[in-house]
Amino acid sequence: MDKLIRAISENGEIKLTAITLRAAVEHARQIHQTLPVATAALGRAMSAASMLGARIKEPNGSLTLRINGGGPLGTIMVVSDPTGNVRGYVQNPAIDLLKRPDGKLAVGEAVGREGLLTITKDLGFGDPYVGSTTLISGEIAEDLAAYYVESEQTGAAVALGVLVDRDQSVLAAGGYIVELLPGASEDALTLLEQNIAATGSVTDTLKDHGPEALAEKVLAGFNPKILEEHPVEYRCYCTRERVTKALIAAGTAALREMASAGEDSVVTCQFCDQTHHFTPAEIAALL
Repeated sequence: MDKLIRAISENGEIKLTAITLRAAVEHARQIHQTLPVATAALGRAMSAASMLGARIKEPNGSLTLRINGGGPLGTIMVVSDPTGNVRGYVQNPAIDLLKRPDGKLAVGEAVGREGLLTITKDLGFGDPYVGSTTLISGEIAEDLAAYYVESEQTGAAVALGVLVDRDQSVLAAGGYIVELLPGASEDALTLLEQNIAATGSVTDTLKDHGPEALAEKVLAGFNPKILEEHPVEYRCYCTRERVTKALIAAGTAALREMASAGEDSVVTCQFCDQTHHFTPAEIAALL
């Protein structure tokens, strides 16, 4: 079961969010027919967006993570609701790249480094908050850590991973975000750095364990306490009503053109690939 947890050290110096997201990333792979490098990039972005989106407390809020580094994958777009349920897509899912010399998928090369990581937080009222940072590596975790420094004015360690099996299915996916809180000591920072180095690859842990195991490793020696845990999933809010509103928002000229085409208009959701058919009469009625 995919699950997200929040934990804090006993002394209140460090907070951590961790997630396992294998089922959701596998679902996204099946929907979009992604090849391994696209699966890995999309899965990392989904894990990050889910952990960040779950911090929004407004029930009608959402968080959108957009990455475009100029690489062959094109744009990666992921949206999370306030409980961490997530949906996403990659512009070019069929990109196939060779592995790096160390045997890992070349995600950084596929994403590219000539672009931005942008996060939009919509609280459901007022103008959304938009923050962005220039991509450093295209590996997504390092880029998200840079976003924390530039847009959130705080330091964070971010680890994300997706393990793809030989049949291209997802064996493990998830990661963690850990932050030092104000007043944290140098000793706490030193121990935390040692723990992160010892934890290693997140997928090595998540293959056989849940996010609690990540918390135990990263916060070893800090007596961590789990503050919150709940299931998360791939969830698209695509409905005919929402698509109808989107068509209306396209404007009168666009609707007239569709109505006069003399054939059904088909709208496909980018997140779930569900199609919605509208006859010329139905389009005309929207006018």
